[in-house]
Amino acid sequence: MADTQISAYISDSTKEKLERYAEARGVKKGFLIEEALLHHLQALSELPADIVIPQRITVTPASYRSIVSLVKKPRKPTRAMRDLMAGKIVDGDP
Repeated sequence: MADTQISAYISDSTKEKLERYAEARGVKKGFLIEEALLHHLQALSELPADIVIPQRITVTPASYRSIVSLVKKPRKPTRAMRDLMAGKIVDGDP
């Protein structure tokens, strides 16, 4: 089976993590990348899409302003949220 070379841009911090891990474990970077990619692709094919949490979340300028607004002035918790945090039995709980 012939190997194929691919090229990808990664962040400096990811490159540093890759190099540290490969050196510490005594594996080649190409092997580590292929194993990681195979593992990730298998997880994507076997897990429901809503279970996979992305490593990075991109926000628009408008959604960023909304997030900042909620952080500065959080919404008042609902009765159900207060009950849940207090450990009270919530409808439907056994």
